[in-house]
Amino acid sequence: MSYRRSVALTALAGIAVVTMTACGSERAGGEPAAAAAPTASRSPSYPPPPKCAQAAVTPAPTSSSPSPSATGQPDAGPGDQPPNYADNHAYRMQASLSPEREASGLASAGLIRKELEKVREEGGAGEYGAYADARVEAALQRLGCGPEHGVFVGNGFYAVYTGTACVSGRVTKDELTTEVHGVYAEPQPGAGPCVENRGGH
Repeated sequence: MSYRRSVALTALAGIAVVTMTACGSERAGGEPAAAAAPTASRSPSYPPPPKCAQAAVTPAPTSSSPSPSATGQPDAGPGDQPPNYADNHAYRMQASLSPEREASGLASAGLIRKELEKVREEGGAGEYGAYADARVEAALQRLGCGPEHGVFVGNGFYAVYTGTACVSGRVTKDELTTEVHGVYAEPQPGAGPCVENRGGH
C-alpha cells in the first residue's frame, strides 16, 4: 500500500492526531521558555465536527455491522478487472459507518428529504427538471447545514456532511433520492467530503 493511501486511510479512521510544540520560544529577557510537562489531568481536546440535520430522536441501530453502502471498499465494477484496479480506485473509498452513525445518518436523511420535498412541492423546476441551486441550499440551511458541513449542490445533485455521516442524492422534478454513506478518502477537490472524486490516478 502506498504511503499516500496509508495516510488517507488513517485520516478516515479518525486516528490522525495533531500535536503542536513551541520550539525556540523565549520568555521576556531572552531565556528559552521551559516546555510544559505533561500531566495526567491534561489531555488534548478537539472540537467535534459541526452537526446539522439532527433528529430529536435517533432510531436504534438495526445491525452490528456496517451497511454494504458504507464498507469502505472501492466499487469493484464489472468482473475481470486489471490486477491493480482496487489500488488505482482506492481514492473512491468511503469511510465505513458504525451502526450508530448509520442510524444517525438515516434519521438526518429523513429530515433532509422532508425539506427537499417542500422544494419540489413549490415547483419552479428549470432546465432538465433541476431546481435552482440556491433553493436547494436554502432548504439545507433550514436544517442548519451550511458551508462548514461541506454542502455541495449542482445540477440537481446535493451532498452534505451532517457531522456523523454523508447524505447525498438527487432532487429534481422527477426524482428525489437520498443515500447515507461515509466520507470519501479523496473527495472531489472543493466539493466537500461527500462528493466522489471524478478524477483518477
